[in-house]
Amino acid sequence: MSEETSGHLLGGTVRYTQFASGFRTGIEPVLLAAAIPARNGERVLEAGTGAGAALLCLAARLPGVAAVGAERDPALAALAARNIAANGWSARLGVTIADVVETGATLGRFDHACANPPWHDPASTASADAARRAAKQGSAGLVVSWASALASCLVRGGSLTFILPAGLLTEALAGLAAAECGTRVLAPLWPKPARPAKLILVQGRKGGRGRDRVIPGLVLHRPDGSPSEEAEQILRAGAAWPI
Repeated sequence: MSEETSGHLLGGTVRYTQFASGFRTGIEPVLLAAAIPARNGERVLEAGTGAGAALLCLAARLPGVAAVGAERDPALAALAARNIAANGWSARLGVTIADVVETGATLGRFDHACANPPWHDPASTASADAARRAAKQGSAGLVVSWASALASCLVRGGSLTFILPAGLLTEALAGLAAAECGTRVLAPLWPKPARPAKLILVQGRKGGRGRDRVIPGLVLHRPDGSPSEEAEQILRAGAAWPI
């Protein structure tokens, strides 16, 4: 059995266990959960849910939301289910062992879908750790494939949200367009003021016909390296990030 470490998300609000080796959770799933425009009573699907960080953060913010995480790794899916149970949310959160590209619309119908997909360049040097490699090493066209699969699960007007490296902006926008998710919004994540954005959040609406927008985005750190007030509100207080 893999060794585990136990901790918390959202400043101690959410209990969270993850594997000691392999892929380790960063800020991406917390930011992703904050940006999903869900309301209580709606259903959310996450692809590649891992140990469930995004689902847990979403549930902490919206006590009436229901969500399902699709995870192809059985060990990670089991860990996500344990994390959900440890927080007392098994009645409204669930995990299914599935590759979202292969299963697509068979997962059901949802009001919102999201993902932080594997994004490392397939031509780059792969991690020696198999679990980390599976979680981070992407394949050509992966974002487009995930967009198509997730959009097939959405009701009309439902949102599809990705958090990705800035270098995948072109592929992300193309994937949303091919999946007929318009009215796209781009939100850059600036590591510090006046620094290039390393991460982006991209969101579209199934069947949306509005114009694309670029919003100011989020500055993660002050010039001295301390967290910005806006980032602290999301990462520690569990605030929403309106997109």
